[in-house]
Amino acid sequence: MMVSQGAFAVMVFTDRLFMSHIDAAHIAASLGGGVAAFFCFSLFMGLITYGNALVAQHFGAGQFEKCSLVTTQGILIALGSAPFLLVMTYFGGQAFAILGHSPSQVPLEQTYFYILMSGSIFTLLKACLASYFAGIGRTRVVMVADLSGAALNVPLSWALIFGHLGMPEMGIAGAALGTIVATVFAISVFLYFYLSADHQRQFSVAQSWRLDRGIMRRYLRLGMPSGLESFMNTSSFNLFLLLFQSYGVAQGAAMAIVFNWDMLSFIPMIGLNIGVMSFIGRLVGSGSMVRANQVISSGFIVGLGYSGVLAICFLIFRENLIDVFETPSENFAAIRELASDMMVGLITYMLADATILVAGGALRGAGDTRWIMVTSISVHWLMLMAQYGVIVVYGYGPLVSWWVFVAMLIILGFLYLGRLIGGTWRHPERLARVMRE
Repeated sequence: MMVSQGAFAVMVFTDRLFMSHIDAAHIAASLGGGVAAFFCFSLFMGLITYGNALVAQHFGAGQFEKCSLVTTQGILIALGSAPFLLVMTYFGGQAFAILGHSPSQVPLEQTYFYILMSGSIFTLLKACLASYFAGIGRTRVVMVADLSGAALNVPLSWALIFGHLGMPEMGIAGAALGTIVATVFAISVFLYFYLSADHQRQFSVAQSWRLDRGIMRRYLRLGMPSGLESFMNTSSFNLFLLLFQSYGVAQGAAMAIVFNWDMLSFIPMIGLNIGVMSFIGRLVGSGSMVRANQVISSGFIVGLGYSGVLAICFLIFRENLIDVFETPSENFAAIRELASDMMVGLITYMLADATILVAGGALRGAGDTRWIMVTSISVHWLMLMAQYGVIVVYGYGPLVSWWVFVAMLIILGFLYLGRLIGGTWRHPERLARVMRE
């Protein structure tokens, strides 16, 4: 799963790297437009990806026929999201100009945003199928699908952005279009395995194409808090990002560069989060939590080890890493100076990110989604209120705003760790309620 999520990180990383070969406005627009698109479908993404824990719980209980039923309910949710996504696309595209972004940046952000949103249903369907295979423990299928998508995306985006191999030169539109084509291709890989004869027999796939009210109710009861958490947190982060980019194109480009390197830590760690969630979900389904501590401790060893090694590399080579994204036409010195200081903040919160993802995976796998929702949303929106004061009311500089963001993640890491150690989430009667339809 870490390799799988790493493939996604490579796709986004290379898109922004290609944008840096054009100018700073393009790289800033790819960050702003991409985050805005994710914000618009984050509610449904958070809900649908909780299918991982539900599938794992049924798999642990030996209810194989219900695993594919969960997936069907997720597909129905994805298809039902289309009208809402259409409305959000219309209004979301107007936000960039309203929030005072540079006139040179706004049309680029809108182009990237609109194209990504046109393929948002495919993104949700891919997430649904990936959650299913992660839930039943067949993570190699997810890895193969995501690596295949990345292998197609990188050369295709390069050709579409710069007009190589006979393709039209589309700029930032080519980056977005390449992402959608790669997503559709990954879905076809998932379906190849999902619809195979042996798999259909084992998991009763042919009988699963129907609405199951009991599973749908359980999906919404346990998954909706995850969906709301994802939506509210993404909206607060998106607003913070848009506020931060009001400092100017150079500041927006510096943030995009730092978050691009952050992806090499954070996104592969989402794979670890998925793995921990799936393991704990299977233990909940089997009715035995004996090995839960082993799963959690193993998760922390991998997560903190991976993030720690990257943090050391980022500290030593941070200026070299920033220069990878040097733009050809602007004065890059101001971007380099700010991004270098921001990299120190990134290094500071990387271990907190690992803690949040491992602890969050365990809590979600056990169905403790309401606590996560309340805690995470509260901390994120308190951060946003502080950012409004820092940026708009008092007019402090970008580094003050950045360290407020860093502090938020560190606080959240301690809160998640406290909940995990407290053990409320693993009481037998509480786990029994989680399994009820």
